[in-house]
Amino acid sequence: MYDVEQLDAIEEIKRAKARYFRGVDTSDPELVRDILAEDCVLDYRGCCTDPTTGHDYLPAMNVVLRGAASWSSEGFAKLGIVSAHHGYNFDVTFTSDTTADVVLAMTDRLFMPPGGPWSRMTGHGYYHETYEKIGGRWKLKTVRISRLRVEAA
Repeated sequence: MYDVEQLDAIEEIKRAKARYFRGVDTSDPELVRDILAEDCVLDYRGCCTDPTTGHDYLPAMNVVLRGAASWSSEGFAKLGIVSAHHGYNFDVTFTSDTTADVVLAMTDRLFMPPGGPWSRMTGHGYYHETYEKIGGRWKLKTVRISRLRVEAA
């Protein structure tokens, strides 16, 4: 792959991740599914656990989703949770002309409905992902989240 092609691919991957975050935050499952590979594996185990204290702020998120069709936005919406995700500092390594490993820094905030043990959660960490160019488009193939810190108030 030439340098210009790599730069174009990096921008496509960044736009795909932006759509993923927007789809999650606006409860738009079609927007999220559109960027997922049909055979994706999304590993959210431990995604709301603070590594310092070991406290899991949202155990219901400890799931592994397999396949684009398994994605649903009903979880947050059903629980009355509003999320705001931010991703930055993309580190993209091309493993072939059609595959890439990506690590990006992230911060997310979850705003909970009234009456719970906490009203908001803020997490910091990294998304570890793989992408594959399928049918001319970069699709999200795998996800794993590692946390540096999770706090709730």
